[in-house]
This record gives sequence, structure tokens and C-alpha cells, in this order.
Amino acid sequence: MNLQGTMQIGADGHLWIGGCDAVWLAEQFGTPLFVYDEQLLRERIRAFHAAFRAAGVERYQVAYASKAFCTVAMCQLVTEEGCTLDVVSGGELYTALSAGVHPSRIHMHGNNKSREELEYAIDARIGTIVADNFYELELLEEIAGRRDLTVEILLRIAPGVAAHTHEYISTGQQDSKFGFDLESGQARAALEAVQRLPHVRLVGLHAHIGSQIFDSGGFVLAVERLAGLYEQGMALGLPLRVLNAGGGFGIRYTAEDDAAPITSHIRAITDAVRRSFAARSLELPEIWVEPGRSIAGPAGVTLYTVGSQKEIPGVRRYVAVDGGMTDNPRLALYGARYEAVLANRVGERADTVCSVAGKCCETGDMVIWDAPLPEPRPGDILAVFATGAYNYSMASHYNRIPHPAVVFVRDGRATLVVERETWADVARFDRPLSYKAAYACPQGRYPSPSPGSPPEGDAGAWTPASSAVSGPSAPARR
Repeated sequence: MNLQGTMQIGADGHLWIGGCDAVWLAEQFGTPLFVYDEQLLRERIRAFHAAFRAAGVERYQVAYASKAFCTVAMCQLVTEEGCTLDVVSGGELYTALSAGVHPSRIHMHGNNKSREELEYAIDARIGTIVADNFYELELLEEIAGRRDLTVEILLRIAPGVAAHTHEYISTGQQDSKFGFDLESGQARAALEAVQRLPHVRLVGLHAHIGSQIFDSGGFVLAVERLAGLYEQGMALGLPLRVLNAGGGFGIRYTAEDDAAPITSHIRAITDAVRRSFAARSLELPEIWVEPGRSIAGPAGVTLYTVGSQKEIPGVRRYVAVDGGMTDNPRLALYGARYEAVLANRVGERADTVCSVAGKCCETGDMVIWDAPLPEPRPGDILAVFATGAYNYSMASHYNRIPHPAVVFVRDGRATLVVERETWADVARFDRPLSYKAAYACPQGRYPSPSPGSPPEGDAGAWTPASSAVSGPSAPARR
């Protein structure tokens, strides 16, 4: 058991987080429940600022990668701590703006940004857009040109660096859907293409080599390769001033994870930038990084209520909880591993090995394989650690299961920052089948009506004004 931040074991044998009893939190807000240690969130951010200062770097940005965990409250918190914000969709951009983040402090990523998303970003006057491909460059020029604006961008480069991590979260290698490939000459062609776009100003280069990275060597190699491309851009007369090394800094999930301190990664990156740029007689650029998991991950804990059990003699013992892959798909996606305790019995000896299963109708719906726990009982509160990143943000409605609530805890106070969904919320946008309310499709594609045309006089007609689905009463939000 590795308690981080303000987590501690109380005299009652309960897990406490942010001065709050986890068992009380489960009773007050229900389960599953995401609990964030607000003090630890802030400390993780401050560690990045301190690392840059210790490295003697004055011009830098810590851009929180909101894809890790994006809510209005989280956007507010990271902004208070001096971060800029990295968004990858119109929804994340809307959330950031709703949180009061100044548009100039927002960067937009994405390998297939829609026209609507780019128009939204440009009209909002966000700080920079990280262009991912030639099609996007054309769209940016068109959209900005119609508005007679100049858009500042970074180019995302695939530097040919394969991070030592799971293949699905490794993004810097040549064979990747992200960015302009460096090795084949695409990146150089992109520099030349930008020169011909009067409404697009290239101010920097970006690379993100993957996630959950422990070895700084990948960052160093990526920086060195970006420096060479940066030199080419300067020779073309482009107004480059930023080098963005991305994120992906690994965290501890289990005792097997050897996560390097933040200071170690930042020192390696800044030293590599200094060395690579000095070798080319280039002025030191502004250095950006994009941590997400390393800020949100360790600060999050998920609380579940234990329910049924199944023991297969000589094989395995399953213990089911009231959540699963709908609030944490990472085990199913990546084989992710976690540590857990019974929050109401933390001090007891963990002498039973159980595999924690979710409640979804899916064999792969597992939370933890082979977790050492005290003898579990129905009603126990299971606390799973390091679930702050890519859990809530990747939640789904599989089996029509509502999303959990989210609370921030600090100094003995719990703040509800995301309400728990109800069954009614899950069905809120459903509409009943009614052929009279159907849209007429353009004709001419088929010589005659297709078989099975809807009958005349559909009795189930409805109008948009009265189209809400009615049903049994659902439990109120807690």
C-alpha cells in the first residue's frame, strides 16, 4: 500500500483523504465515486514549476493535458496554479472556456479536428493550434482567411522515437496516426507549406512520444531531432520560438512501476534543449511540456461498494463491485494494474487474494486481478488508488450505467464538482420510434420504395416539443 498526498489511516481503521473519511464520502455521495485529493493536485503542478526554476529556465509553459481529466473544476484549478491548457476537442474547449480559462491560455490538439472545432477555436481566439496534417493546414488557411485573421500554430512532428510503453499509448514512432513524419520528409514539406499560407504563422514545433514513460531518454532523443528541424525552419525565415516536448511522464500504479521524479524528466529535457540548440547556434526557445496523467493520476481514488462473490475452488475468487469498465476501461484496454484497500478496514491483514470484477455484462470487465485484501464482505468500501487520469475521462454508458460523481477533498471539506448521473440522465436524449416524425430523405437514388416501408397512420407519432421519454421514477442524484 502506497499512500500519497494527504491519504492516511485513521484511528478508526478507515482510509482518510484530504481530511475526509472515505467511508463517509461513500455514504454521503454514493458509489462508485471519484475522490480527488486537491492538495496533491496542486502539489503535482507546483513540482513542475519548481523543476523548471531549478533548471534555470525562465521561459516555459506547463500545459495541462485536459484529456486526462477534464471538468470545469479541474480547468479552474490548473489555471489557478499557473498552467495553460491543452484541449483535443470542441467539448474540452467548451469546458475550458466555461471554466473561465482565458482563450490565449489554451492550445488545441487533435489528428482530425473538424471544421466546426477549428472555427470554434479560431473564433474564440485561442492561443495556438497544434496542426497535425496537411489537410488541417489547408482548413486553417481557409477559415482564418475568411475572417482576415492570422492563426498561430505549432506543427506536431512524429520524430521516429518509440517510447517503451504500451503500443496503444506510444505515439512518437514513425508508424503513427499523429503528426508529420520526420524520417520521410513530411515534416520538412510542412515547413515549406506553411510559408505559402499568409494567414497561418508557425511559432513552434511539438512532439509527444507516448504515455506512462519512465525513461527520459526518449524525450532527449525527440528534442535532438526536433532541434534539427527547428534549425531548418529558422533557415526558411519562419518565426519559431517554441519547442514543445509533450507529456507522458509516468506515475506509480503498483510497486513494479519505477516512476522517475518530475525534476529528473524536466532536467533531462531542458539540458537536451540547451545542448542541441547551442550546437546549432540557435537562441534557446520557450520550452513547453504537457503533463496530464502525472498531475491528475496519483491524486484520484475510486471508491466502490463490494457486492457478490464467486469462488472457483483451486482456480480463482471473484469479488464484484458496483462499477467497472464503465468508469475504468484501462485494464480492458491496456492490461493496466492497480493497488487497492478496503477503505473501512485498512488496518486489517490482507491475507486473501481476490480478483475484483465489475458489474458489466462483459467477461473482460475486471478492475484488478489478484488483489491482496482482507476477507471481503458485502458492503465493504473498496478504494482503488491512482485512478485520477483516463478513468472518468474515458467513462462510458455501456449497459446504460450512469457516470459516477466526482468530489474534490481538502482540509476536511468535500466539494461535489460533478453530479452523479441517474438512469433518466442516460436516456435523456432518446426519442421513441415514430415514422410520422421522421425526416423525408432526398429521393431519386432508388427506383421504388424499399421493402418494409413504414405503415400509414402511425399511432405512435410525436412532436419535438413532447418527445421526452417517460419511464419509471429514477433515484435522485446523491
